[in-house]
Amino acid sequence: MCGIVGLLVKNQKMRADIGKLMLPMLIGMTERGPDSAGLAIFGAPVADDERKFCLYTPDVVFDWQKLERDFAAHFGTKDKVEQNANHVILKTTVASDSVKAWLKEAYPRLSLLCVGQLMDMYKDTGTPAQVAARYGFQNLSGSHLVGHTRMATESAVTPAHAHPFTAGEDWCLVHNGSLSNPNSIRRMLEHEGIGFETDNDTEAACRFLEWRMREGDDLKTALNKGFDELDGFFTLLMGTKDQLALVRDPFACKPAIVAEHDDYVAIASEYRSLAHLPDVKNANLYEPMPEELYIWKV
Repeated sequence: MCGIVGLLVKNQKMRADIGKLMLPMLIGMTERGPDSAGLAIFGAPVADDERKFCLYTPDVVFDWQKLERDFAAHFGTKDKVEQNANHVILKTTVASDSVKAWLKEAYPRLSLLCVGQLMDMYKDTGTPAQVAARYGFQNLSGSHLVGHTRMATESAVTPAHAHPFTAGEDWCLVHNGSLSNPNSIRRMLEHEGIGFETDNDTEAACRFLEWRMREGDDLKTALNKGFDELDGFFTLLMGTKDQLALVRDPFACKPAIVAEHDDYVAIASEYRSLAHLPDVKNANLYEPMPEELYIWKV
């Protein structure tokens, strides 16, 4: 059992407070997922020729200034890192493949959480309240986000196994449920040259959908193919640079509720995570139908 939350803020004036609006949503899912929590948020983009690299270290003390110096010496740049507890964001014009290769060789203990122009990601072990306080979720701003609270049932409790999962750029997925065929999905994707970082079943779904989009499918087409390939019980919530998307399996075994308001669209596993939202009593509240695609544009 896990909890998912999503929030897309349509009212531009409210985007500076998206972290404050989201925080009770995430904490409201604590009983559904006390082991670990995570959040992916889409904010202001970097320059067209830049990318953001979100990095995580398990070390209590880490010399990020040394990483800055080593990066500058290797690539001849003056890029800086922005630290938030044991996460940092590195913004650079250096090609993504080159940065990934250097990090793997020079700093193998660092985890690369995501790459993109808009998306930042935070995930760690602990209760939702602990993780949110550690990284200052209430101070975050942006247009839309997806969050997750995890109760581990099929793999270890580690930051790497926490959600969201990501592949490609500015794309992420959170999952409530369990897949019965993640190993067959893995084998199929490994034949396509796609590697995996964990044994979590959600990573298989994430990499499958991103692979389909990389092959030319739009999000709707990729999700429809997911219905054919992904076997099990699932509610999947996805974020891209300009949309949120929600799907439930053909039996709709895992709960979800949506609140559509003139100012926002909010999604959660249970209504209690939506009850605090401004003017929610006048929102259109509904339970998403099984095997239907719900996509909201920013």
